[in-house]
Amino acid sequence: MIEGALVALAVHGLLWQPVRPGVWEREMSMASRGPLAAVRVVALRFDPAQVRFGLHEATRDYGLRGAWNVDSMPGSATAAFNAGQFIGGFPWGWLVRNGVEAQAPGTGTLGMSFVVDAAGRPALVMPDELPGVRPRAHVAFQSYPALLVDGEMPWELRAAGRGVNLVHRDSRLAIGIMADGSVVVALTRFTGMGKAAETLPWGPTAPEMAAFMKSLGCARAMLLDGGISSQLVLRRADGTLGRWSNWRNVPLGLVVSPRDTYTSR
Repeated sequence: MIEGALVALAVHGLLWQPVRPGVWEREMSMASRGPLAAVRVVALRFDPAQVRFGLHEATRDYGLRGAWNVDSMPGSATAAFNAGQFIGGFPWGWLVRNGVEAQAPGTGTLGMSFVVDAAGRPALVMPDELPGVRPRAHVAFQSYPALLVDGEMPWELRAAGRGVNLVHRDSRLAIGIMADGSVVVALTRFTGMGKAAETLPWGPTAPEMAAFMKSLGCARAMLLDGGISSQLVLRRADGTLGRWSNWRNVPLGLVVSPRDTYTSR
């Protein structure tokens, strides 16, 4: 458990460093003691009033089949990371690009969706909320499991035997939304064996990642594909890149760009 050991719970709002208009960066140890002290987290926060979100696919040679990585980020973009979960090299679940639904929603009580409407407003929605947002979705993808719903872990994450492995440790990538509407993405890296081993797929459990996202101020959050898929890149204002790559290419990335730049394709 990491309750009581998470770093800087009370001052999370003071530790974000601005790196571009509407973009903040933060890097920290996941815990001050215990096994998760060997896990570092890179977190980014985005103001939807100043950035836009788009899905990005490496379509030239492979269609949607497992060809995207952080080096696929367009030159005009600010940040990018792998989106959703995947089956057989293809995206799982609901997929909307440029207002056109490419795939219907997947099933499952913890299948949360990241949705952006035509005005650029993002939301994380549960399956029972889809009918109200589905007709208005401009960009959307689905993932699982949901980590936080209105500030609380879902029923399935509160006790063993409810369909989620609560003890499995892995590298994690999660996306969340704060009470003020800001979008947060957090990537874990293992630091216990030096730089060469940072992509070792070891890290928090799902409940521990939920607690960490809550400590960052997220009201809702969900996991994206972790393990050797989790990857993130940030282009700072001075042009330098923060690049956290991984071993596996994926079919789909979420790209964050300045509001006046169009990146979906």
